[in-house]
Formats: sequence, structure tokens, C-alpha cells
Amino acid sequence: MDRMIYLSMSGAKAAMQRQEVISHNLANVNTTGFREQMAAFRSVPVRGDGASTRAYALETTIGYKGDAGPLEVTGRNLDVAMKGQSWMAVQGLDGTEAYTRAGALEVNSEGLLVTRNGLQVMGDGGPVTVPTNAEVQIGDDGTISATVPGGKPQAVGKLKLVTPEAGNLLTRGEDGLFRAATGDLEADPNARVQSGSLEGSNVSPVETMVAMISAARQFEHQMKLLQTSEKQDQAASRLLSSS
Repeated sequence: MDRMIYLSMSGAKAAMQRQEVISHNLANVNTTGFREQMAAFRSVPVRGDGASTRAYALETTIGYKGDAGPLEVTGRNLDVAMKGQSWMAVQGLDGTEAYTRAGALEVNSEGLLVTRNGLQVMGDGGPVTVPTNAEVQIGDDGTISATVPGGKPQAVGKLKLVTPEAGNLLTRGEDGLFRAATGDLEADPNARVQSGSLEGSNVSPVETMVAMISAARQFEHQMKLLQTSEKQDQAASRLLSSS
């Protein structure tokens, strides 16, 4: 009897966690550079005397879907889309170096190149400063050029672009930025960007909706098992009390 309770309770909890991940993905279907979050679970035996046959489903390492999102041509000079598996380095709110694929950039009131969320964009020598009233151009290799009125283009920095190795996947933080477990990554001189474009979210709305319906049905099934277990327990109690 209790074996069914353990299984159905563990399955219901896993279905709820999966539903949370799917809902988060669906909410970011239009977020620039968003990477679809993937949920994975593993079975863990319950420790203790007489419980060796019981197991819980626990959430394991959360990864992300690495496929590139659709490319949108904007024609804006400060919009860049990373090519291949490259990422752009920014400074997180905690002061650490983090990585993102959201390439919609701006120049703030202090002349610093930042993301739309106000995070400083990291260049090959630190934060990038742009002269006042300058027109900014970003080359395919990430080189940033600024042209002041009546002047000539002048290089003011280069985007720090990194490409994680196959066995060193990035980890998504609570702030939505990605970081490497080994610390700051070295700049990749072969990484390239496409100026005047943005990469969209790689979440498929149709597939995500289907997955959400499947997770909801799975949760309902687990709850029905719990109800069945309760009815069987009540029936057993009645039989014992009448004997």
C-alpha cells in the first residue's frame, strides 16, 4: 500500500517541477537570446530500515537546449547576434563575469556600453566606453568602432566573445545569466557576430504547449493513484474492523 503512495507522491512532485520549468520556458518565448530550460529527474532510494524498496524522483542537473534561435534582422547598429555556440560576456549585478546571447545593446548616460537590462558589456580590456554623440558600429569579430561628428571611425574596444568547450557547458543562474563552473572563460578570437540582428528565443511554442498538457495529465494520473490508495486503505480498515 505505502509503495503506491511513495510512487504516486514522487511522480506528482516531479510533474509539478516539470510544469514549472515548462511554464518558465513558455513565458520567455519572445525573450531575446533565451535558451530553453530542460528538466531532468533521477530516482533516489529512501534510506532507512524497511524502506530499501522505496524511491523518490529528485530533480537533477538542469541543462538548456543549445540550438540557436531564429534570427531577426533589425538594422540597428547596436544589435548583435552571436554566431554558432559563442556567447557575449557581461558583468553581472554581483560583479562576476557572466555570459548571454541577448545582444540588444545601448550606450548609457555615462558612455558605457550596456545591455537593455543595464549590465555592463565586457570588452577585451574591461567595460567599453563610447565617446559622447558618437555613432557606434560593431564588426563581425566584435570590434567596436565609434565615429564622432566630423571625425573618423576609431576603435574603442572589442566585445569579449567566448565559446565554451563541449564538455564545459554553462550553468544558468537565478539572474538568467550563464556562468562557467571553471570560472571566467578565455576570449575566443574565432568567435563571430552578425551586426544589425538579434537572436530570438529557441523555445517552440507548439512543442512547449504540448509538453505542458502532457505534464498536467501526468500530474492528474498521479493524484488519481493517491486517491485509489486512500480508498484501498479505507476498505482494508473496514474489513479489519468488522472481523
